[in-house]
Amino acid sequence: MSDINPNSKPPNGNPRSEYRVLISDIPEGERPRERFRDIGAAGMSQRELLAILLRHGPPGVGVLALADNLLQQFNGLSGLARADLNDLQRVHGVGPVKAIEIKAALELGKRIVLSAPDQQRPQIKTPADAAQLLMLEMGLLEQEEVRTMLLDTRNRILGVHTVYKGSLNAASMRIGEMFKEPIRSNSAAMIVAHNHPSGDPAPSAEDVRVTKSLVQAGKLLDIDVLDHIVVAQNRYVSLKERGLGFDE
Repeated sequence: MSDINPNSKPPNGNPRSEYRVLISDIPEGERPRERFRDIGAAGMSQRELLAILLRHGPPGVGVLALADNLLQQFNGLSGLARADLNDLQRVHGVGPVKAIEIKAALELGKRIVLSAPDQQRPQIKTPADAAQLLMLEMGLLEQEEVRTMLLDTRNRILGVHTVYKGSLNAASMRIGEMFKEPIRSNSAAMIVAHNHPSGDPAPSAEDVRVTKSLVQAGKLLDIDVLDHIVVAQNRYVSLKERGLGFDE
């Protein structure tokens, strides 16, 4: 159903003139803000939640149509998260303010998981637990990054730190650099992660060699390297689960 109210008229009364279609032009029972109030966030679609941020569409285009257009052009929320401000502003109806608001909202969503007090921080019990958190952001990256997820004695997350940007290469990677933050924060354990922007999370022979070096160094430093996870968009591989680099 179109989100343009057929009874709405341009402000000057001229049916040919362009005018801005507001949320208030949508029938009351279909307005995103009212639906949010009545049924809560969980019952809202992505397009409706995005429409609340957008507030209105460009002249002659409804806000829900603009939300649909954004989700379609960028292949959903993950694509919106990857897009930069210039990409967003190329969409008709999205100016600098809207682009910044969209990016800010998505960034808040990524940060909320790690913003809880220590006793409420997520506890990592399986590789999937770690991967789900890491994929929120790392699965969207366009270049390879190496990160460490730091854990306490109960495997609760202390933080996630970016160590390297660029290809994971044993020849150029300094093992001491990987353990600098875990030592500083007195971490009991850590999980190493890097992403494959290609979309294929299959580990390379180099990934396995790096993992072996990290595991050995961790034993010397009394910091358990629990896993090395390779992340792609909505996919991951745990080297620990596959027994790669963790041989006794």
